[in-house]
Amino acid sequence: MFDAREIFHDMTAQFLSPPQADPGDTVEIRLRTGAADVISVDLILCVNEHVDESGGDIIYVRSSMRRDPENREGFSVWRGRVRLSDEPLCYFFEIRLPWAKVLYDRTGITSPERGRVFFRLIPGLRTPAWAEGAVMYQIFTDRFSCGDMTNTVLSGEYCYNGSPVKQVENWAKLPDPGGADIREFYGGDLQGIINKLDYLEDLGIQVLYLNPIFVSPSTHKYDTQDYAHIDPHFGRIIADHGQLLPEGSTDNTQATRYITRVTSPENLEASDALFALLVRKAHEHGIRVIIDGVFNHCGSFNRWMDREKIYQSAGDPPGAFAAEDSPYHDFFSFYGEDWPDNTHYEGWWGYDTLPKLNYESSEKLVEEILRIAEKWVSPPFNADGWRLDVAADLGHSETFNHDFWRRFRERVKKANPEAVILAEHYGDAGPWLFGGEWDSVMNYDAFMEPVSFFFTGMEKHSDSFEPGAVGNEERFWDTISGSAARSFPQSSLGMAMNELSNHDHSRFLTRTNGKVGRSSTLGPQAANEDTSMEIFREAVLLQMTWPGAPTLYYGDEAGLCGFTDPDNRRTYPWGKEDRGLIAFHKDMIRIHRENPELIRGSLMRLNAQRGVIAYGRFLEDSACIVLINRNEYAVTDDYDVYLLGIPGQAVVRQLIMTNSIGYHTSAEERFVKNGRLTATLSQKTAVVYKYARGLEHDAENFRTHAGFLNFR
Repeated sequence: MFDAREIFHDMTAQFLSPPQADPGDTVEIRLRTGAADVISVDLILCVNEHVDESGGDIIYVRSSMRRDPENREGFSVWRGRVRLSDEPLCYFFEIRLPWAKVLYDRTGITSPERGRVFFRLIPGLRTPAWAEGAVMYQIFTDRFSCGDMTNTVLSGEYCYNGSPVKQVENWAKLPDPGGADIREFYGGDLQGIINKLDYLEDLGIQVLYLNPIFVSPSTHKYDTQDYAHIDPHFGRIIADHGQLLPEGSTDNTQATRYITRVTSPENLEASDALFALLVRKAHEHGIRVIIDGVFNHCGSFNRWMDREKIYQSAGDPPGAFAAEDSPYHDFFSFYGEDWPDNTHYEGWWGYDTLPKLNYESSEKLVEEILRIAEKWVSPPFNADGWRLDVAADLGHSETFNHDFWRRFRERVKKANPEAVILAEHYGDAGPWLFGGEWDSVMNYDAFMEPVSFFFTGMEKHSDSFEPGAVGNEERFWDTISGSAARSFPQSSLGMAMNELSNHDHSRFLTRTNGKVGRSSTLGPQAANEDTSMEIFREAVLLQMTWPGAPTLYYGDEAGLCGFTDPDNRRTYPWGKEDRGLIAFHKDMIRIHRENPELIRGSLMRLNAQRGVIAYGRFLEDSACIVLINRNEYAVTDDYDVYLLGIPGQAVVRQLIMTNSIGYHTSAEERFVKNGRLTATLSQKTAVVYKYARGLEHDAENFRTHAGFLNFR
């Protein structure tokens, strides 16, 4: 009997080999169907995908696929071979049944009347293999760990945005909700990260993503002051003299202590050397390091703008704000008359602390940034890649944007072929991913948002609550596999940063309380109230079993709460961690890393009831089954796991279960009968089962553990 669910193809290595290929290479494309009913399969190639919609027909080339002579677990495998040209390979399938023809494209089974969503392979497009499924850990440096008290920002050292900066002496103090947090410094630094590498390795982390660490006057450092050096307040301060800002003064030319600290060659060289040491030490722990590149805009303190006259006071050429004939004047877009009294410059979102860089007017600026891009991924620093802030907004036109990022990629990959390029982006990233510019993105649209709505009903800033989204599995699947997901090349999807929380959004654990608001309206303590640890664990279990690079925001694993920024930037609670939650993260990370199907396996949705997410990740000889019940009541169901290539009669072994009691990793076994797994899930319960070929022949060793063993 024909079952459309049996038809399957994706662009993972088990259905496309090689999954990354060059012009002139021959690739084999495989399609799985049911063993019965299918008469023939044709591979349909599109040779002029970019025909304008207003004129001309798309030209297709048809190629017959051959069926393997032997069936495997009730399925047929069809094979076709294509030699690549320089152009993208765009394809879908036409499947002939005794009573009809159906088409299969990236949306699944479809009809001839609908438009095609092609499978697309870009010859020569390669992403670093190490990043696929890598477990990442994001650190907001000032709030993670203080390893050197001598480099901390001093109270009154300088003024930022009209008020003096402040050294926070109480590590446990919550961020100020009234706006002062941008100038309050807790003292976290690179040495603190070095000191915690043992902890991170033990947790199972493979990649560190550091929020900006270049010279900058703010806590967040998204207003870069000097791209060429690490901030000495994160690094090392050797030369330390001059005076603090006189009380009541906002004239930073008088902040001689600050000028010395951030312009002294000794401090800059020592801080750069410390970053090189951090990368080297991290590599020794098996951990790579990605840094934040904020290239759309800089800061008003930046040596090119120098609105504060810090660099001019130190003897540098005048910045663009100080003189119309500055060598950096064309780096920015000025408007107005009567220089300089009534002259203004373009700021990012109108903020005068964030002057937007005007690349179109200055090739010199372009070269400066490309040189920076090369520098930090090259010896002696050897960073493993870039995360790009608001990358799609760089420049003033999309044409320039694409040209710049192609040049950026060329320079970075030439300097370090294994460096990764990840971009902050919302919406369709296809033009940048398929265009050979970025490797992947922070996965908001096809991970963070649908996951947040399913489990919590909360918008990712905690700005709204949608009760109808909670447990709505159809909405979850429609969103997470919708147009945003289809804009990914397969290699980009496998390394997309799948985050539950980060520095821009409320902490996921806080979202589980359903409170709408921010720390400025509700108070920071409300972020800790009425949270649900079992819902959080369910979300982490999904994160660690979903395609992509699961990315932890520092402190999430320790139970840190917080509304959207600045409250999400609380300090890591050293000595007050939730040890049970850390243990859960360690076990989930271990399961993720030990089971290759969770890293490079195909994803298939399984049948499920309302409020239940069920899916499998599978390779040719193994599979993981993931069942998640968000309901407030227990459910029992039969899951068609034969669709994952699991034999009709088999055994699966439980890897982990989490519910309202806690979690456990006892290795209980379940029988698959007639291709179905029967499972009962209590309320807010999630479980992962493992199938491996050969396990079904080990019946004499099967065992079932009653109760909940090894709960933490």
